[in-house]
Amino acid sequence: MTRRHTAGFTLLELLVAIAVMGMSLGLLYRASGGAVRNVGAIEHLQQAMLVAQSLRALHEDVPQHGWNATGRSAGHDWQVRSAPYDAGAADVGQVPLHEVQIVVRWDDAGQARAFELWTLLPQQRAAAAEAAP
Repeated sequence: MTRRHTAGFTLLELLVAIAVMGMSLGLLYRASGGAVRNVGAIEHLQQAMLVAQSLRALHEDVPQHGWNATGRSAGHDWQVRSAPYDAGAADVGQVPLHEVQIVVRWDDAGQARAFELWTLLPQQRAAAAEAAP
């Protein structure tokens, strides 16, 4: 009795090929799922940055009593706080500065996220000083 040699794959070779393909598809799915989550996180961060920059653009200077405000915009909670900035030895004619902190918070899939913007802004001049010649 002679054996015929037929072309093709054995059952074992097919099972190994399917297992390798399944593992590679699983890794590809994980990688693409992570990329989609990252895109969503980046979009939220960009929106938070726009909210912070918009709040910063509202004022060119800070009132003498400071700038303290809170609110909600575009699904983000924001908070603005300012405090006088100590610039060391101040000249008589130097405009006082305020350190302004803008914090924007949001929830990203159950995880709290925040973006902080710090800047220095000049203090508003007193109305009486502007009225004087």
